[in-house]
Amino acid sequence: MNWHERMNQAINYIEDNLLENVDFEKISLIVGQSAINFQRTFSIVTNISVHEYIRRRRITLAAFELQNSNSKVIDIALKYGYESPEAFARAFKEINGVSPSVARKEGTELKSFPRITFLLTIKGDIAMDYRIESKEAFSVYGIEEIFTTENGSNLKDIPKFWQDCMNDGQLDKLEASANDGVRVHSVCDYKQTGNNTFPYMICAFKTKDSKTNGYTQVDVPAATWAIFKSKKYKHEQTTPSIIQNLVKRVYTDWLPTANYIKIDGYEFELYLEAEDGMCYCETWIRVIPK
Repeated sequence: MNWHERMNQAINYIEDNLLENVDFEKISLIVGQSAINFQRTFSIVTNISVHEYIRRRRITLAAFELQNSNSKVIDIALKYGYESPEAFARAFKEINGVSPSVARKEGTELKSFPRITFLLTIKGDIAMDYRIESKEAFSVYGIEEIFTTENGSNLKDIPKFWQDCMNDGQLDKLEASANDGVRVHSVCDYKQTGNNTFPYMICAFKTKDSKTNGYTQVDVPAATWAIFKSKKYKHEQTTPSIIQNLVKRVYTDWLPTANYIKIDGYEFELYLEAEDGMCYCETWIRVIPK
């Protein structure tokens, strides 16, 4: 079963359980990846978190029911997972701009969010640069933070983490500790940190000359890696959008048709400089042949 087919099965499960608690451990069995990795993948590909998707779908169905039934607002609120009509009204107004009671009036304009469907699209106009490499075990070390996938906040908080480390000098200190003049990179999803969270580290590759005191160290097991390279860009261009678009293409363009299966954990992003002074990014994922 291809990646997009497994993702559609996960959406089927979510849609069938919108009136119940959505069990992410069951989703992980459907898609063949950890619950947190599924949530990260979902937000990368769709630009919203899976929790926001579930909220939008529940409010959409609740709006239909408000307009087409005489059920009390409190009953509809409870049906769609809200503990009180006040909490339901706040969520409803945030999405639709009007209260549930106003939504019942004829002619009221509301928003409808349809179910997501993952499609295999035939492309080819834009090539993807990639290579497959087998690497022995190695170690990285650096500055660690824990991020959450709730509301897709990781997509905003990780760039801020980089900016904060740059502003307070931690980035320069980490670069100096490597003793090889290379730029620092990042790695994520290398240990379990609890529901809806994952670890992320701004890191350097460890060598015999590295000064690792005071830093978190991660030992990366031997693996086969699929390594993807972005197009070149200028120093002043926004790196977060470039790496996020590259990662998105890995999931939407490469994985659905590749003869490889992605393995969870130890996902790298490298920030590199070309010989002509331009920059480029790489993203590394662990894979096995199908």
